[in-house]
Amino acid sequence: MRHLKHTAKLGRTSEHRNAMLANLVCSLIKHKRVTTTLAKAKAARPVAEKMVTLGKRGTVQARRLVTARLHTHGPTVQLTKDERRKWRQNDDVLRILFEDIAPAFKERNGGYTRIVKMNQRQGDAAQRAILEWVDYAPAAPTAEETAPVEETKPAEAKPAEPKPAETKAPKK
Repeated sequence: MRHLKHTAKLGRTSEHRNAMLANLVCSLIKHKRVTTTLAKAKAARPVAEKMVTLGKRGTVQARRLVTARLHTHGPTVQLTKDERRKWRQNDDVLRILFEDIAPAFKERNGGYTRIVKMNQRQGDAAQRAILEWVDYAPAAPTAEETAPVEETKPAEAKPAEPKPAETKAPKK
């Protein structure tokens, strides 16, 4: 009997389901919005909410718990310093969660995500949905990002003189 069992099985084994939900939440953290089926969105929502709650704590233990649940690790190849900085800025799920998303929801006590229903999928008529953050505004850009960029002006060229209009004889 399934009395008081609230886990959506989604037709997968427990390992497969946990990996899929972890990937879905990582995509939500990276891209801020994910389009998926309604059943998967409803199953991923509690996972995402718990990750934000851990992110709001900001402790080392909370980082370890998020890493264990979402299976997040660094890049698998050796990167240069610039590539590593770029990866950290755009793809590091822990950094995005703890430094961008969690501070944005500091005053909110839950309800960090919303599910917006969409039309049915053409192939199998599965109900689609968008899972996204509620009231998430990215953090203000740093001084380095907003510094004006000096542009080099090309040598000023003389404006092209307009060609005289050609007159054409009307066709008969």
